[in-house]
Amino acid sequence: MPARPDAVRVDGVLLLDKPAGLSSNAALGAVKRLFRASSAGHTGALDPLATGLLPICLGEATKVAGLFLDADKSYSARLQLGAATVTGDAEGEVSQTAPVPALTSTGIESVLAQFLGPQQQVPPMYSALKQGGQPLYRLARAGVEVERAPRPIVIHALSLESLDPAAGALSFSVRCSKGTYVRVLGEDIARALGTVGHLTALRRCVVAGLPAQMHTAAEIEALSPAARHELLLPIHTALAHLPQHVLGAPEVERIRLGQRLRIEAPDAEAALLLDPEGQAVGVGSISAGRLQPTRVFQPPSIRAASTAR
Repeated sequence: MPARPDAVRVDGVLLLDKPAGLSSNAALGAVKRLFRASSAGHTGALDPLATGLLPICLGEATKVAGLFLDADKSYSARLQLGAATVTGDAEGEVSQTAPVPALTSTGIESVLAQFLGPQQQVPPMYSALKQGGQPLYRLARAGVEVERAPRPIVIHALSLESLDPAAGALSFSVRCSKGTYVRVLGEDIARALGTVGHLTALRRCVVAGLPAQMHTAAEIEALSPAARHELLLPIHTALAHLPQHVLGAPEVERIRLGQRLRIEAPDAEAALLLDPEGQAVGVGSISAGRLQPTRVFQPPSIRAASTAR
């Protein structure tokens, strides 16, 4: 899609608090319009039902959106027991019902502990994963179900937040690896408790150790353009969870040319490279003392020049 005639280069990461009922792409479009940004991308879609943290990468930050896709994430979810739906959440029709056994906090915590660690998870049919060029959710809406290969995931932490025995519902928090479908996890927890279930609420709270301060679209829209830009995290701040290496001026120039460097540092799939002033130069991989730049950011002078055009 071509950039708007009045679009400008805006670099940084916005921590958007996505509301329920809005798709991630619609949320991305709203932020892009508010900032008049020439380029933008989100870092992993949230279901329309879900709320919470949706990092939006603008300008040069779009080069590192994939690093957030690969990062661990934390969620808070509410699980309604006794009824399963075709989508695994409250947006789908009820597909199965079952009695809800007597529940205790101790018993639930014991079940949740069984889900910790590495495991295989089968993606749901109602997902954006593609098979034969078709998103699975389109096949599901057409009444077609296809076999899905299980994918490796890791549940790092899983705990009970609250229990409502009268409503047959519970809330849990989870910290998990990329590729984890919390809807499927909720269904699996319900089965382990001896019944069926679906999510009625899902909120993403943390992505890759980013600051917890999120902003709603309404809050952003109420600000002046200058104040909006104050909300953007610089790239080096947004990637503070990566190992960091400060380079000298000659090394910075070589990195900007895409050249490899010799470096005394532990191996790392992704390391943040900084100039002597602490500004992000790029991201590189380190192996056996060799630093290979994988993403290089335009310096401020080039960004300013491209904005002025």
